[in-house]
Amino acid sequence: MAANLDTEIKPRVLLVDDEVAHLKTLERVFSREGYDVLTADGGDAALDILRQDDIDLVITDLMMPDTDGIDLLKLVKTLKPDVEVILMTAFGTVERAVEGMKEGAYDFISKPIKKQTIVKSARQAIERRALLAENQMLKAQLAQLQNSRSLVGNSAALRQSLELVGQVASTDATVLLTGESGTGKELVARMVFERSERSDGPFVAVNCAALPESILESELFGYEQGAFTGANQRRIGRFEAADGGTIFLDEIGELSPQVQVKLLRVLQEGEFERLGSNDTIRVDVRVVAATNRDLEEELAAGNFREDLYYRLNVVNIGLPPLRDRLEDVPLLSEHFLNRYREKNRRDIHGFSREALDALSNYSWPGNVRELENVVERAVVLDKDGVIDINDLPQNVAETSAEPRALTIPLGTSLDEIERQVIAETLRMTSGDKKLAAKLLGIATRTIYRKI
Repeated sequence: MAANLDTEIKPRVLLVDDEVAHLKTLERVFSREGYDVLTADGGDAALDILRQDDIDLVITDLMMPDTDGIDLLKLVKTLKPDVEVILMTAFGTVERAVEGMKEGAYDFISKPIKKQTIVKSARQAIERRALLAENQMLKAQLAQLQNSRSLVGNSAALRQSLELVGQVASTDATVLLTGESGTGKELVARMVFERSERSDGPFVAVNCAALPESILESELFGYEQGAFTGANQRRIGRFEAADGGTIFLDEIGELSPQVQVKLLRVLQEGEFERLGSNDTIRVDVRVVAATNRDLEEELAAGNFREDLYYRLNVVNIGLPPLRDRLEDVPLLSEHFLNRYREKNRRDIHGFSREALDALSNYSWPGNVRELENVVERAVVLDKDGVIDINDLPQNVAETSAEPRALTIPLGTSLDEIERQVIAETLRMTSGDKKLAAKLLGIATRTIYRKI
């Protein structure tokens, strides 16, 4: 049965053939398949239509008296490069097929035309056009996000976090960033700094877990000459270096009790002493802290001061793990592909559909950092210019056939939930709208309308 699609959402195909009977037959076939069909009895008439109408696909005879199929193909690709073209001929030769493919034809079909063959080829050509359009959209979104120096992604879960960043950045409030390792906490800290009125001042980042406990206090607050063995000269600490700007304390849950006391004083009074000195130093520093630990559990266990926790937790911005925003994986993958393609001087054009599906289905326990490593590995190992399933680690590749689960954060609007479910279902079905509609229990025309 033909799909009952609204006129404005039907794929539009232009049929070109100087044989009127054959043209009418094809028109009936594609009309019954739910396409919006336009016809032309020659290349010149086809060009007039192309100049006036939006066309998704051209199916043209190769041998025509005015403008032959190869010439029409060249003209189509000049006028509208994104329009796919399928060639038909009763005089098909390997040479002509190769010439057509070199000029950008999607397919080459010999007459007499079989209905199933041409309908299948047309459907795949239109799906290819849609995939290319999607890739262009991803690149445009990526360029916009990179220009705004933001986290890469458009998911509802990420947008909620970024909205908080926008609200708090212009204030001097202390910010606590929470989330698993690899979710981009330092990048968000830099966003808070760059969007604040302190952006002309210094930004000082300290990884509290990377510094031994014995020297962390001296690194943060500085020391005087002779304060301890090896202190041959005075050194200012990170807080003093950040005066007038922002200090980012990563892995704040690793602080020792002694350092927690001094940090609390800085947050409350804006002052401290260097090691080996009784002179009080005052600083004007905004603190952005981050942790992958549950600080409330650390409080209960007696490992973290309650008063310090509440001083740090003025504004809490939670960053979602990648498994909760898998719809951002294609955009992130393109972002990392661009980065490592240039770094490694590799000519790689993109991802195969199977590889992109595998990346989008994997749960990413290492979050964005793990995805970045996987894409860099694929760029280095790729041999044919397209990252496919064989370029991915086995544990990622094995997810390509697994059913997807979509996690929706509480508070997400119904419109956003609907959009995500339809988008993920289309990704699972490789763009097959009829199959996606069956899986969702809705009419195919509804899929087209929602798109």
